[in-house]
Amino acid sequence: MKNYRSISEIREAIAKGETSCLEIVKGHLAQIEARNTELNVFLSVYAEEALQRAKEIDAKLQAGTAGKLAGLVVGLKDVICYENHPLQASSKILEGFVSQFSATVVERLLAEDAIIIGRQNCDEFAMGSTNENSAFGPTRNAANPEHVPGGSSGASAVAVQANMCQVSLGSDTGGSVRQPAAFCGVYGLKPTYSRISRYGLIAYASSFDCIGIFGKSVEDIALVLEIIAGADNKDSTVSTLPVPAYSQNLQFESKAKVAYLRESLESEAIQPEIKEAMQATITQMQAQGHSVEAIDFPLLEYILPTYYILTTAEASSNLSRYDGVRYGYRSPNAKDLESLYKSTRSEGFGKDVQRRIMLGTFVLSANYYDAYYTKAQKVRRVIKEATDKVFEQYDFWLMPVAPTTAFKLGSFATDPLQMFLADLFTVQANVVGIPGLAFPCGNDHNGLPVGLQLLSGYFQEEKLLAFVKNLKIK
Repeated sequence: MKNYRSISEIREAIAKGETSCLEIVKGHLAQIEARNTELNVFLSVYAEEALQRAKEIDAKLQAGTAGKLAGLVVGLKDVICYENHPLQASSKILEGFVSQFSATVVERLLAEDAIIIGRQNCDEFAMGSTNENSAFGPTRNAANPEHVPGGSSGASAVAVQANMCQVSLGSDTGGSVRQPAAFCGVYGLKPTYSRISRYGLIAYASSFDCIGIFGKSVEDIALVLEIIAGADNKDSTVSTLPVPAYSQNLQFESKAKVAYLRESLESEAIQPEIKEAMQATITQMQAQGHSVEAIDFPLLEYILPTYYILTTAEASSNLSRYDGVRYGYRSPNAKDLESLYKSTRSEGFGKDVQRRIMLGTFVLSANYYDAYYTKAQKVRRVIKEATDKVFEQYDFWLMPVAPTTAFKLGSFATDPLQMFLADLFTVQANVVGIPGLAFPCGNDHNGLPVGLQLLSGYFQEEKLLAFVKNLKIK
């Protein structure tokens, strides 16, 4: 199957009679069949349903009544609800669960004739940076199956990387779209918090979670964002600001002021190829007439502790609903109500999820609430105000996505703290709620993708997408 770079290419090929929705779906299904066993990307493939829908959309295209996303094949991370389809958050504790409704983003995709091809693996309850913490086993990077794809939306990134679908929807709580995008050499957008409705997204940390988009091009991400963003009566936290026509506004003709973190070029902890990509990108920006300046951010060391205190606290609260009583896994070893709770959660949750629940329960306990949770909320506010000051002076902020390219499977199996530290550059966008776009910048000496990210101010996705689209990355 041809690897189309954008939906506009697909629609042009369909219009010329070179292909059809049906042929495109068949091509993606062939890719899934060829590589899914090796890479462990899709947990469910909706082959018959996708083929039938493709036939219906081909008829709509012939009649001139097709939606904006006709021809677009989409995969869903296993935390996004799709009515009458399995949903497990890659966890044993939701064994056998079938979603009773569709997420708002899914409804909006289907309304514009997108085709959903299947459910994608992820770190359990979206907690992790490697896609190894899944009840269904790890997903592997298509560039080198001995390496991780990043997490928690790793399989969603690999699906786009390996041409198993054109676009994937994932979730980003602390970098879970941008880091896999960088590790897999695709584009990954984490929007402003509240830009996209979270209705139908399984909650990890509700004040951090964002639905994000993986794509092979900025154009596809812009079009999908245009469709799925905006007000939603089912989500009281979603923004009611108008949604721009992102896909129609991808020109960037003005000169921007760009900041970059001084440490990203000076720190010995950052892989040389990532520093080289940073320097090359800075040089390219300057060649295009943009102003680029190094800045320091003294609060950097406080961002990770703040993030982990608050997200584990919210996880402890959100995951308390999984008790074996109403749905999902129920331990056969229970003798009374208390043992039902304990046994079900001990057997149903994986070790990393258990670790985060216990940390969150600890920081929310009566004796430590003020010392940890309350203090972290105050620090979050300080970080937000300091970040706002950066964007008073600059249009964009260039950063690495991670200190290294994709590492080997099992690298952090005995040292989860080191895995947490890999999130250093991504969590800030979630702590303060700003958008970030990861974009590919070539490969390292092992052939593994290198990615960087660009951050911008609140609801500046239009400028962010246009700027990256017009940035000539070698």
